Amino acid sequence: MVSLSFKALKTCLIFLLFYVGLVSTKLSSNFYAKSCPNVLSIIKSAVNTAVSNESRMGASLLRLHFHDCFINASKYGGKQGCDASILLDDTANFTGEKTAVPNANSLRGFNVIDTIKSNVESACPGVVSCADILAVAARDSVVALGGPSWKVRLGRRDSTTASFGAANSTMPSPTSNLSGLISAFSNKGLTAKEMVALSGLLAIHHLKLLLRNGNYLSSMGGEGDAAVRQDAASPFDLLGNSNFDSFGLQNYHCPMFVNRNKAKLTIAINLPFSQMVTGSHTIGQARCTRFRARLYSEATIDSTFASNLKSNCPRSGGDNNLSPLDTQSPTKFNNDYYKNLLNQRGLLHSDQQLFSGGPTDSLVIAYSNNPSTFSVDFANAMIKMGKLSPLTGTTGQIRKNCRKTN
Repeated sequence: MVSLSFKALKTCLIFLLFYVGLVSTKLSSNFYAKSCPNVLSIIKSAVNTAVSNESRMGASLLRLHFHDCFINASKYGGKQGCDASILLDDTANFTGEKTAVPNANSLRGFNVIDTIKSNVESACPGVVSCADILAVAARDSVVALGGPSWKVRLGRRDSTTASFGAANSTMPSPTSNLSGLISAFSNKGLTAKEMVALSGLLAIHHLKLLLRNGNYLSSMGGEGDAAVRQDAASPFDLLGNSNFDSFGLQNYHCPMFVNRNKAKLTIAINLPFSQMVTGSHTIGQARCTRFRARLYSEATIDSTFASNLKSNCPRSGGDNNLSPLDTQSPTKFNNDYYKNLLNQRGLLHSDQQLFSGGPTDSLVIAYSNNPSTFSVDFANAMIKMGKLSPLTGTTGQIRKNCRKTN
């Protein structure tokens, strides 16, 4: 009888431990409610200060989170996603992601993350992951630039390695066609609708001039060339480059498709994640080399728009000159990016592909006409992206320094 009771108790304990393990793997918006109750206010304060000092920093922090989550190292022996691998410096054991082609001299904001981590560690040592800091900082950056807010699910842990190979092979190219973009996001479990919404993120992102030989989507200029970026930049959104809006989509005007695609508006709302992600282009900049080929060889670009950009991006030279992805409000999060697309004023080839007679045209129209719809879809897409292959439970670690493992 005693033996039977002991076996029953043992079985219950095993089940309980298994159940607790399952629960611990779930992300939750109140994950740090007891262990670090002030973490959200600490992160928000640091982000607001950084964006106040330099409005473009908001786009930089948002992009850090995107690049961290989008890299998938499964074929390189890992299962990376939103795990703060993007923050790791190179070591003797691995070459990190910072020096990969899409990121080198491009990603920035690492110093802001360092400051946030230091502040959080002072309040709650060894509790909050760098991956969660990235996710919250991205949300707070959007809000600081006038965009929507959302509840960030927390509980991610940090990776102990990074993948140079994955960073070089999994990021979309600025020369991608629509089918390629949809496929890239679909591989992450994101729909075309979500891809278009997240692309608006680039409307507050200034791209450096890199398209002559550039192969990757969205280059913002690294930490070391901030002065260059400020002096020579072209906005992705010409209409409202300092706001979080949908003007960027109105720059993609293509009359022959407008009426036809209005009829597809209702159907397109069910498209995938890739369309939502373009909302990230509502802020930021691009290097000349990223869009030079579009200026001088493509017909689907507004002539006045192209002419204005050519002075900053000549056929030769000026490779590092920057242009805002959203020329109307480059430092604010809004829907100007989509309005720009309607007028064929998408800075990158991959941007204009969203409004080029394909299945995503109706979403561009919808977001350019209704900023509320764009904001809701963007927030939902960010939530979904933030759940890409996180490390949870006992996997990974909580780094003390985001640049290196413990």
